[in-house]
Amino acid sequence: MSIVKIMKFGGTSVGSPERMKSLIPLITDNERKIVVLSAMSGTTNSLVEINNLLYAGNITGATEKIELLREKYHGVVDNLYESEQYRKTGHELINSHFGYICNFTTRAFTKVQDKAIVGEGELISTALVHNMLLERGIKSILMPALNFMRIDKDGEPDYYYIEENLRRELRKHDSKSILITQGFICRNAIGEMDNLKRGGSDYSASIIGAVLKVKEIQIWTDISGLHNNDPRFVENTKVIRELSFDEAAELAYFGAKILHPSSVNPARINNIPVRLKNTMEPDDEGTLITSNSELMDYKAVAAKDGISVLRIRSDRMLMAYGFLRKVFEIFEAYKTPIDMITTSEVAVSITIDNPRHINEIAADLRELGSVEVEKDQTIICIVGDFRIQRTGSAPEIFEALNTIPLKMISYGSSNISLSILIDTEKKIEALRLLSKYLFPRK
Repeated sequence: MSIVKIMKFGGTSVGSPERMKSLIPLITDNERKIVVLSAMSGTTNSLVEINNLLYAGNITGATEKIELLREKYHGVVDNLYESEQYRKTGHELINSHFGYICNFTTRAFTKVQDKAIVGEGELISTALVHNMLLERGIKSILMPALNFMRIDKDGEPDYYYIEENLRRELRKHDSKSILITQGFICRNAIGEMDNLKRGGSDYSASIIGAVLKVKEIQIWTDISGLHNNDPRFVENTKVIRELSFDEAAELAYFGAKILHPSSVNPARINNIPVRLKNTMEPDDEGTLITSNSELMDYKAVAAKDGISVLRIRSDRMLMAYGFLRKVFEIFEAYKTPIDMITTSEVAVSITIDNPRHINEIAADLRELGSVEVEKDQTIICIVGDFRIQRTGSAPEIFEALNTIPLKMISYGSSNISLSILIDTEKKIEALRLLSKYLFPRK
């Protein structure tokens, strides 16, 4: 029996024993599925803190954090299982994983070990849920992601390796069992434990769904689908019931937290529907992402913080060719992606969301002209139907933001989005104004 769907559950969906138990009716039906789990909410942040303390040589601080997290998980075990047998097994599991983490306090800390520690959260959550199902007599198989998930030397999924090894894993197991695996973690090209970066469990689910050509990929979180604005800052937002892959990709990349930006592409290439669902309201239909799209002037707004802008001014740009190539080569050398770009006769402005090499980039750019760097910026992306033949699509946006200083505007490169750069301190005001003007309450 082939795999019908992939169900990915995020950190909040496995964030407590009660939440884990609530997964049982969602995953126990007659369809063969792979269940992809994130770490329990808060765990990855705690593990990153432990990493940072180890890097700093603060062994005492790291040990204290490890023991606090260990005790939290022992509490989870006590409340998750009903029998002494499974509680005993659970406590042994926790001590085994945290004993492994504690070993890093006794040796020099390296980058490889960093990835190994951060991935422990997914290994623990999947083992806990797997044993929970077994205790209730539900057939469950724990299928380690490290047996099949791999990235190449460029950090991209090695699809050939993944498909070959995933199908080999599936052939080993009873077709009537629920298959549990980890999101986020993988191996790299030389076999070391690595990961798909933060939020990568969505990406894991999409990659698995793509290579197996499933009927649907489901992403379960704590919110009923993707909203037309950020509900953390804006009241009376509405769920968007249908989105195209392109629209979802734009919103995810520019800040819609419910979906990892990279997760759309594998599904889009293979035309596999992605459904965003809420574990707290499982009957809600959520948001369905497909190749189809309902044409609307304005569909949704998203905001991406942590943006820096570099402005390069040079008279050598005037009537010259090859200048932009030199600029792009500098960003390429530091493997730093560009979000937005605008140009004039003698100036170019570029935004990035990864400031790791910003000082080196700025220094190299100064060989080409004067450079100004500005941080604490936010990109606001408005998704809708911006095709040229639909007149009157953009004026409402600028009317809404009339009181907000606009630093950059990107319009015309896509017929489904318009992006604007503003100071981060103006973000919430801008989101609320856009909601008022673009999505008025009826």
